[in-house]
Amino acid sequence: MSGEQPPGGSAVFERFVVECDGERLSCVRVVPAAGAGAGRGAGVGAAVEGAHDLGAPSTVVVMHGAGNGNKGRLVELMSDCAGRGFPACALDFSGHGDSSGTLGELSLERRFVQARAVVDAGVPADHRLIMVGFSMSGHTVADLAAHYGDRVRAIGLCAPAVYAAEAWSVPFAAGFTGIIRAPGSWRRSPALDAFRGVAARAVLATPVVDEVIPEAVTEAIAAALGASAARFTRLVFPRAGHKLGLWFRANAAARAEFLDAVLAGSPRDPDGEPGVGADHLVH
Repeated sequence: MSGEQPPGGSAVFERFVVECDGERLSCVRVVPAAGAGAGRGAGVGAAVEGAHDLGAPSTVVVMHGAGNGNKGRLVELMSDCAGRGFPACALDFSGHGDSSGTLGELSLERRFVQARAVVDAGVPADHRLIMVGFSMSGHTVADLAAHYGDRVRAIGLCAPAVYAAEAWSVPFAAGFTGIIRAPGSWRRSPALDAFRGVAARAVLATPVVDEVIPEAVTEAIAAALGASAARFTRLVFPRAGHKLGLWFRANAAARAEFLDAVLAGSPRDPDGEPGVGADHLVH
């Protein structure tokens, strides 16, 4: 798994494989090194100071986007989580990175099944879930949030997409594109209903102008989270583009601001008390 060595000494990387859905899924787990994280009980699953509202233990599950997305883009983000005392894990969905399969055979349904299998195999059963999804994985986060319910302690959505219900089980090479290109098809997305039901911390991170995701989709996701019981923070990064995974990889300060919101709460809500509506923060 080239290019996925720990950037610093605050994390230990562990490779593992999950067999699921007829595929071999390449995964990585990043755990805090001894002494990482200054908060109480620092170590695997421990919450660091400033993130005590999340409780302990918790694991961050990070999911890449579509196309040529892969877990290698998420190494720095996961390492930063571990540096704060939170273990993290990620997978290559089938047809991506080091996993088996072809991209054309993948679907939203299979993405959900594969991510769920990695959570069940790679995250201790007593850990709460902090789920971060980029682009297409925004929809996968919604599926997982609906599945795991109260076990979910926070979600982080990075330039997320949502899709029509009828696209869920269709392979990407077998009609998926035609469904999602129908004008307004995303308005029928069950992911929006899932976001309205979120009661955990929720962070929506986007560029000012997303060259891939229509503005109406982003605003619908923001409205769904704003109407939920979620403690909702919205982050806008003016110099970023749609590929926030690559942007975060190259911008440590932006990564830190995102993780501050997901793991430790917003500046207006530092102790995890429920906020009022959304925090619109421009960085």
